[in-house]
Amino acid sequence: MELLARLRDGNEEAFVTLVGRYHDSMIRVARGFVSSHAVAEEVVQDTWMGVVRGIERFEGRSSLRTWLFRILVNRARSAGVREHRSIPLEEVGPVVEATRFDAHGNWATPPDSWSEDLADRQHAAAMEPVIRKALDALPDRQRQVVTLRDVEGLSSDEVCHVLALSEGNQRVLLHRGRSHLRAALSHQLGSAV
Repeated sequence: MELLARLRDGNEEAFVTLVGRYHDSMIRVARGFVSSHAVAEEVVQDTWMGVVRGIERFEGRSSLRTWLFRILVNRARSAGVREHRSIPLEEVGPVVEATRFDAHGNWATPPDSWSEDLADRQHAAAMEPVIRKALDALPDRQRQVVTLRDVEGLSSDEVCHVLALSEGNQRVLLHRGRSHLRAALSHQLGSAV
């Protein structure tokens, strides 16, 4: 990988490219572990320092993106524990409408795609705060899995590696998180979702 070679050579432009590619995503993920945007920013800055210091030790057993998010999650967890001094218990409850997802945590029947006309884009923009609020209301682990899978686009294997979860646990958390989001959106939009 050319970017990795340039990073190992200390190429500043390569580092700027990496930051540009992942910084916003990292803030969103870190925000799922800590209570404020300011602390998330500190976690991300600490992660970037760890990347600079540790790039020579990157063995390539995972993608650079997975390695980067693994560092981030480790640091965010530590910051969250220091911040809260306790780990919230995962919400335990019935799974909502399990038939909406397949065995891998994917939609059994995906929601209809939105067309690209202006009205749909305006509707999507108006829905962003509703979706963000519903996502923020999820239990921590569900929010982390849904954010990494559905917002940041990591694969199931990458999420398992980043969060140190078993495949089964990742599927359950993803399913429950998506179910809670769907229920919240259904409530907000009526039966349209």
